[in-house]
This record gives sequence, C-alpha cells and structure tokens, in this order.
Amino acid sequence: MKLRSITIQNFQSIRGPTTFSLVLNGNAPDDHRALTTTVGTRLTKALAILGPNGSGKTTVMKSLAFLNWFICHSFQLPPDAPIPVAPHFCLTGEPTSFEMEFELEGKLYRYRVSLTAQRVYQESLHVHQQRTFAYVFTRVWNPDEQHYDIRQQHFGLLQKEAAKVRQNASLISTAAQYEVDLARQLTKMHITANVNVLGRQSVDHQRVFEVSNVYAQDDALRARMARILASWDLGLTDVRIEKHRVTREDGTAEDVFIPFGIHTVKGQEHKLMLLSESSGTQGAFVLLAHILPVLNTGGVAVLDEMEADLHPHMITPILDLFFSPKTNPNDAQLIFTSHSMEVLSHLHKGQVLLVEKDAECSTDVWRLDSIKGVRSDDNLYAKYMAGAYGAIPQL
Repeated sequence: MKLRSITIQNFQSIRGPTTFSLVLNGNAPDDHRALTTTVGTRLTKALAILGPNGSGKTTVMKSLAFLNWFICHSFQLPPDAPIPVAPHFCLTGEPTSFEMEFELEGKLYRYRVSLTAQRVYQESLHVHQQRTFAYVFTRVWNPDEQHYDIRQQHFGLLQKEAAKVRQNASLISTAAQYEVDLARQLTKMHITANVNVLGRQSVDHQRVFEVSNVYAQDDALRARMARILASWDLGLTDVRIEKHRVTREDGTAEDVFIPFGIHTVKGQEHKLMLLSESSGTQGAFVLLAHILPVLNTGGVAVLDEMEADLHPHMITPILDLFFSPKTNPNDAQLIFTSHSMEVLSHLHKGQVLLVEKDAECSTDVWRLDSIKGVRSDDNLYAKYMAGAYGAIPQL
C-alpha cells in the first residue's frame, strides 16, 4: 500500500475539511527520500508533523489509525457497540467524514466514509479507470426504509450477504468475512500505529511484554531488531527472547516471553532483563516492532512522538531506515509527530506538515511547501524556530 492523501472533517479537534497529502510536486528534490509508484506518482517516504502541544498533531495520527481499524477490523465490534469516533465539541450532532487516496497492487483507490458513533451513513470505494474514478461499491443509509442502499461493480459480495452489513461495521471488513478477494486485500493493508482511541500507547512493562510476543513469533524480525539496537550505541550486543513458565495467583500456568539485553564486556556475556534497561532502550525496542514489519512488506508506520524517551540524534538513523533503498526495498512510508526540531535538518519542505489550533479550538493543518516564499535552500530549522512559518507555542 502507498498512501497518497487523507481528508478529515469533524474529528475530535479537526472541524475541517482538512487535507494532508504525501504527493510531491515537481519542485521537490528527486532523491532517496521519495518513491515513485507504479502509476508514476512521486510520494514522500516520510512526513513529519510539527506544532505546539495541544495543537492536534495526535488527532491527525488517530485519524489514520482509526481508518485502518475501521476498514480492517470493525466487523469484530459487538453488534450494538458504538463506533469509537468523536466529533469536534462544536459539531456534536454532525457526522465525521474521512477520505483516503491510496495505491494498491498498481491501482489508485479513493475510499470515503461518513459516520457517527451510532452508525455509518455513507461508505464508498472508487477505483481510477482511464480518466475518472468508477465506483467499486457505494453504501448509503436510507432513513425512510431503515436499511442500506448498496450498489456494487465488480466487488464480488453477494447481495444477500451485503444486506447483513451492520451499522457499526465497514462493508469492506464485512466482505472480508465472506472471502471477497478485494476486501481481503484491503484488510491486509499494512498500517501500523502506536496510537489508539485514547492517544499514544505508552511504553510500559505490559507493552514491552506484548512486543516480546511479536518478536518471539518471528526470529528473523528479532534478529534484525537486535542488530539495529546493537548499532545504536545502547551498550547492547544482542537482544534475546526467552520463554518462561509462570504460575498465576489463581494457580493457572502460562508461558510468557521475557526479553533480555545482552552486554558483552571483555568477551564475557552479561544478561540483563530488558525491563531493567533504560527507558530509551525499552522505547527503541518497542518502536522497532512498529517499524520493521512495515519495512519488510511495505506499508505505513504511524508514530506519535516518535523520539519519545530517545536522544534527538536517534531520529537520523530511524529516518535512514526509511530513506535507504537497502533497508526499505518495498518503499514503506513513515508519518510521525515530533517535538525535536532537529528533524527539519533531514527533510525538505514537502515533507513537513505544520499544525496549530485557532481561537475556536479547531486544528489547522498546512504543508510547509504551501507557504509562499519558502525556498528549497532555506534553513528550515532556523526559520521555524524564529517563528517564520507559524505553528510554534505562543508563551
């Protein structure tokens, strides 16, 4: 999957409509920081979202995480459960809307959905054919007859099965349960995020153990993680995952996977439980569990406060993982927020999204290359810190 753009309206702090794009214009540098899709579009491999605290950066990240969950997993919601979506507090009676453009298997798609916590009102998928977009399916709530009007064109879901779609689930997620080929492809779009409906997932002991389970199931992934951590000057030479049998207070026993950092001093290995390592080491261990699967298969990593608990210099090797064709052969993309402004030294103006909140508590979003007069050879860091581009705290 290659993400091109997303439009958000009435989602948490975003009143909208607000669009951010990963499509690069002809003035963007033609280098390893960009990719060219099979349909000939140049996209950025990384997009940094910068702005003050409380400006709405995490809301942008949540929108991507929500869309991925809704398309892929909403069928798993209990039939009467609310959809975990919240509108702007000034527009509580209005639906929230999303539009996402992406490329998959050499085709350009446009997905749209409009919903509230109670139900989906409209949902559609279009595919680009020659000069225009043609619908694959459309789904519209009919309030008079209290059902969905559904049209399909080469989608493959039987009409009797389409009629079973629940008001709190996507048609794509539903169709995947009936082995519809395109739906199954779409539900395997690889978007990984460290945010959920409540915000960024903190790196705590539970999260470290959850990630250990991921590495335990894929030793090649674990080995790559260990090599990278060893190269990041954390004092490690390896990271190993050990299975231990533990007995709970209720007497039941289960296997748990415990990570250990290996330190080699004068040829002697010393094993230390990862929970005893620094918060930065634990944070890097968890971060790579989001990044490496995307690098292996292609997709999008959505990381809020990417450098949290890490030294600012760590941003450079993380970006290099995405920019280097050697470590990113499948052109994975990275969308991240950061409070480390040094990141501006590694990006061009088409890779920076600025965010701030206006007087009505609504988030404004704009890309740096949309500001008139910003030159490609500008010192982006110096000018941003001087307030030339906005999106800085007013203290």
